[in-house]
Amino acid sequence: MTKQHKNKPETDVKTEKTGNGEGQAETQATDINAPTGENEPTEGQEESAEQKIAELNKKYTELNEKYLRLYSEFDNFRKRALKERIELSKTATEDVITELLPVLDDFERAIVSFDKAEKIEPLKEGTNLIYNKFKNTLQQKGLQEAEAMGQVFDTDFHEAIANIPSPSEDMKNKILDVTQKGYLLNGKVIRFAKVVVGN
Repeated sequence: MTKQHKNKPETDVKTEKTGNGEGQAETQATDINAPTGENEPTEGQEESAEQKIAELNKKYTELNEKYLRLYSEFDNFRKRALKERIELSKTATEDVITELLPVLDDFERAIVSFDKAEKIEPLKEGTNLIYNKFKNTLQQKGLQEAEAMGQVFDTDFHEAIANIPSPSEDMKNKILDVTQKGYLLNGKVIRFAKVVVGN
């Protein structure tokens, strides 16, 4: 009998309760992979998440509507500004032409008088009067002749078409002749003066 007791499987011995709580601890072991329910969202958490999603959707809709309104307003402003710029350009042209019409009338009267004139002096005087009237009208609109003759050559206002030996040392890099006058409109160069420069 003793031999049989010694050959008894060790597993039987380990599963017996010893009274010191070891066997009890073994039987109470649980699988760590089994679901415990701790990570599952509660009903309150689900409602809170739904509220946040609803709030974000509302905010997105508001921002999208605001963006569309701003885009529409900007597009309208751009179209309005373009239209005003075109109208201003047309109005400015109309204004200048209206101011020049009396000069055109004077030229027509002068041409008619050429056939009747017996002396050339009155024709010269009349032509000078028309020229001065025309020049004054343009000056009132902001036109200004660019100074060139005898000035130091400046690429901001002048365009050199030729370089010739200067007659004196003090005329080097200065303008000796003007083949075409330059003009500024309200301080901005609209035509460079074509000049001959001494070197």
